[in-house]
Amino acid sequence: MRPNRFADAVAAMPRYIALLHKDADSCYGVSFPDWPGVVTAGDTIDEALQQAGEVLTFAAEDWEDCDGIKGIPKPRTIDELRADPEFRDGAVDAVIAAVPFRVKAEAAE
Repeated sequence: MRPNRFADAVAAMPRYIALLHKDADSCYGVSFPDWPGVVTAGDTIDEALQQAGEVLTFAAEDWEDCDGIKGIPKPRTIDELRADPEFRDGAVDAVIAAVPFRVKAEAAE
């Protein structure tokens, strides 16, 4: 049986926890606890999640944390996030999703 390289690549792809919020008269907003300040939105949950994957790729191109350190943040597990009081506060009334982070092909070369 041949190895499934696609399945291996998907399994190895980092995933970041996203919080989706929606007010009555707004679109679905998406934020990332591990990427402070990176946000996006969509008219539907599907559109918001698609935008979420794209904004992570875009943010990674020039990511620098608040201390000026370059390099993408390490994704925390849901258990690590649940131990964070700031995450617990932000997750109230939110849909929690795991968004795959796709590195652009030219960036990976």
